[in-house]
Amino acid sequence: MSYEELQMSPDDVIAKVVFAGIRFLLAGLLVLGFLLFIKPKRIVVSKRSFLILLLLGVIQTALQYFFFYNGLAKVSGMQGAILSTVGTFFTVILAHYYYKNDRLNWKKSIGLLAGFTGIVVANWGQELKMSFQWDGEGYMILAGLTGAIATIMAKQLATGIDPFAITGWQLSLGGLIMLIIGLPMMQTGSITFTALGWGLLIYSAVLSAVAFGLWYSLLKYNHAGEITIYKFIVPVSGTILSAIFIPGEKINLYILVAIAMVAIGIIVLNYRGKGNKAIKKTERIAS
Repeated sequence: MSYEELQMSPDDVIAKVVFAGIRFLLAGLLVLGFLLFIKPKRIVVSKRSFLILLLLGVIQTALQYFFFYNGLAKVSGMQGAILSTVGTFFTVILAHYYYKNDRLNWKKSIGLLAGFTGIVVANWGQELKMSFQWDGEGYMILAGLTGAIATIMAKQLATGIDPFAITGWQLSLGGLIMLIIGLPMMQTGSITFTALGWGLLIYSAVLSAVAFGLWYSLLKYNHAGEITIYKFIVPVSGTILSAIFIPGEKINLYILVAIAMVAIGIIVLNYRGKGNKAIKKTERIAS
């Protein structure tokens, strides 16, 4: 909707970079402003932490969304939905090898399989091209990989930094980098702002601020390989929202089955048997 309203050409890579840069810079400033209002001391970070946040901004925001937005423009709807889940698999695999307490097990395997099946079912009937382009499917895969690397980095390196400070700084820095790169190369008239266009931009910035803030808060207290499974909800929710807001799109049996599959995956992942409950109870008593 934003691209159409702002009259952006689907093939204009630079315009997308600039749009994403404005969106994420605005989102980051919103989070930092909120943090400055409620916990002003948390916004201040050390030189070492700032360098970590700068690196995180480059990988999590600038690189990931450069690959994602430009790759998504060159793949079919079904390919985009499927390839957008690649980051989930990368994160679970990286967490398995990086953390001893976040190994891949049968519950995670079932959760991944059920979630992935749900995404395929939700988009069943759309065109699935058996082709590969580096600036299409390749970019989508790279977006998933950079997102997974950033998740592991945030979990490991950003220890001790307030989750909302991480969100605000990495979004602001990543968005600023995208603007520094994109603005000098953008052609006049590539983006035409309207009242509705500004509204959509602000709306997407607020969504990014809230989503990233919640994500880093969850990441701080949970295993990366476990909470990443919940990202399967994103493309299914997108399909549902499309059916609600976009004319011609409808909720059908495929979408309902997809919701059920994703729910099954999440339930299996979070199921705790009697043995696990007893262990948890013992741990609480011991502590």
